[in-house]
Amino acid sequence: MFPRFITKTIHAYLDYPVAVGLVAMPFLFGLGQTAPLAFWLSVVTGIAAFGMTLLTDHQLGVFRVLPYGLHLLVDGVVGVVFVVAPLVLGFSGLDFWYYLVLGLTVLAVVGLHQPEEQSAPA
Repeated sequence: MFPRFITKTIHAYLDYPVAVGLVAMPFLFGLGQTAPLAFWLSVVTGIAAFGMTLLTDHQLGVFRVLPYGLHLLVDGVVGVVFVVAPLVLGFSGLDFWYYLVLGLTVLAVVGLHQPEEQSAPA
């Protein structure tokens, strides 16, 4: 079994730059050459990720109304969608590899998340 070393704190510090990257990278890399959805999927996901991070109950959450476990679940779903999307939607070239690599990376981060220790009832 792989060591789980990505803590809630590390994850919190990754969230904002990843969200900004998801919005910026389609412009920087010229995504959408094979399908316009390849461009917009990342941009919309980045905007949603930024909003979700603002609302997540972790160190850098501003409003802290969403449970961290829900945040992780959504991240996992995004990872699966990013892996499946290029196959189902017929992306090719850079569009294909962008989503495949990014999806696998998101799944790795979620999979390497260190479970929080449950405090024992008093």
